[in-house]
Amino acid sequence: MLLDRAKYGFLLQELVTGFALTLKYFFKTKYTINYPYEKGPISPRFRGEHALRRYPNGEERCIACKLCEAICPAQAITIEAESRDDGSRRTTRYDIDMTKCIYCGLCQEACPVDAIVEGPNFEFATETREELFYDKDKLLANGDRWEAQIAQNLANDAPYR
Repeated sequence: MLLDRAKYGFLLQELVTGFALTLKYFFKTKYTINYPYEKGPISPRFRGEHALRRYPNGEERCIACKLCEAICPAQAITIEAESRDDGSRRTTRYDIDMTKCIYCGLCQEACPVDAIVEGPNFEFATETREELFYDKDKLLANGDRWEAQIAQNLANDAPYR
């Protein structure tokens, strides 16, 4: 046994094994992408920037049930609502403090009409903290901007829900 250890250390077998592994991957094609200009694939279940969706006729989907506000573990969502003339309820204020949000997706799962979703956008870095306080207009603008991708992601994920 002592002789085997001496032979193993004398021949530098660990070094040779590591060098062989390096040479194995040296000649293979690289998987590096040029990030700002190329982007990798994103899962349909990815949870990124929040968005409020609209129906195809342009009316906002949120019915002010406040389930998302109740289930949010970080208490990042604030909703105020009022009744309309036709008896339906709609939000007058829908705020999300993105500095508190933990991107758990519970708000999306609790919503009965798929109004609040976490979209495919992961590039929303800001320079100031105030820019991360999303109001209803900002959330609706996100929904309008990403609606096609969000609808496709929800359709791809529907069989697994």
